[in-house]
Amino acid sequence: MNTNVILGVAAIGYGIYTLFMRRTKPQGFGKLEAMRAQWGHGAGTAIHVIAYTALPLIAGVVLLYLGLQAR
Repeated sequence: MNTNVILGVAAIGYGIYTLFMRRTKPQGFGKLEAMRAQWGHGAGTAIHVIAYTALPLIAGVVLLYLGLQAR
């Protein structure tokens, strides 16, 4: 199996996991609270969502696409 496919699935899984956990147990994210303390509630949350949810999902989709194109 292509490495890009494996990494893509893992990145998508991580992005979905962080999205789910942020909705159900946001207190479980120590970095989220630190970012909120540093940059404020809105900006800290936005930075955390981009870094730990959006980017892994986007990277996962791109890697999965590239891995499936290589077949």
